[in-house]
Amino acid sequence: MPDGARLRLAVREPTPQPSGLGDLPPDADGRRIWAALGAAGRLAGVYREGHPSAGADPGALGRLMADLDARFGIGSTLSVCVQIATAVPLLTLGGQPAADALREALAGTAVVALAATDEGSGTDLAGLGTEVAVDDNGITVTGNKRWITGALYADHLLVLARHREGRHFTNFTWVLVPAHAPGVTVEAADTALFDGSGTGHIRLDRVRLPRDRIVGRVGRGMTSFASHIAVERLTGTLWAVALCARMLRRTKSRLEERRFGDGTLWQLESIQQRFAACLVSTHQLRALVDQLADRVARDHDTAAAALLKAAAATTVDRVLAECAQLQGAEGFSAAGAQWTRAQAALWGIGGGTKEVVLSTVAGASDSLLTELSP
Repeated sequence: MPDGARLRLAVREPTPQPSGLGDLPPDADGRRIWAALGAAGRLAGVYREGHPSAGADPGALGRLMADLDARFGIGSTLSVCVQIATAVPLLTLGGQPAADALREALAGTAVVALAATDEGSGTDLAGLGTEVAVDDNGITVTGNKRWITGALYADHLLVLARHREGRHFTNFTWVLVPAHAPGVTVEAADTALFDGSGTGHIRLDRVRLPRDRIVGRVGRGMTSFASHIAVERLTGTLWAVALCARMLRRTKSRLEERRFGDGTLWQLESIQQRFAACLVSTHQLRALVDQLADRVARDHDTAAAALLKAAAATTVDRVLAECAQLQGAEGFSAAGAQWTRAQAALWGIGGGTKEVVLSTVAGASDSLLTELSP
């Protein structure tokens, strides 16, 4: 990201109004935000050459996530994050229905829900039970998808399914399922933490579709997912920096306003040191993004993406816990710091748990250690 666009964490500044979003209320859901971004050209604008096939532009991604975090709730922003980083780029793999959905998605006229997580499989995608049976006349998709962002208002479901038994990575394929096809049932997830995200559970009961609904080559589902989830982890880290910066600004303002003795809470050295430690952590995360963003966006470097994801989960957990504590009782107000802290647990689970990405980091330890050599 250019120097002029960097977050100035220590200075409170007016929040700029993101282009094309001025008329949307703060509680707008992900679908309304997606439509506004598409109409304003901001969806295509996060990709090099204006198209997902050319890869993401980290600077444009960072600016978009900061704009959304400043204006909308975590749930609505999550919906945009998953689509723009993973679901939409996967549509470039091939097939005419996918190409049509891609065009609609970039225009903001259609929402694509990434239906990867399976019932009971969690982050163990190789253990998913959703199946796609392929025959001469078409395909049949059967299974259950859980905790799918955007499911409640999606037009298309990009479903990861197995086409043969076994855990081998070549046993999985992407299928583009119309959200209102016969046999598709969607119900809302039982949570209020991510209002606006449209998160729901999907049941696929022998959904019959033409063969051209297969996205990309049969057997390339897991490989392509591993590649594109790297960019989602980068996007999530850019968002994490924006979130931590916003919460630190708000917390500093509260500390400066809260009377204590003859001064304010902010004037206590112990408070300043706790705040400064969070500021250091956020700057460290920002520096790591600057170092690794191009590797992830351009090369889909999975080890670099895992580093970012693990660092983001640790930083968000620390910074938001401290901000919530420093804000005292005010943090328990509606949509206060404690509520945001609960929502931010997402960074340690969504897109791969912290433990899973740390295993990826450990697997690449030799090359990562070499990078630390002078």
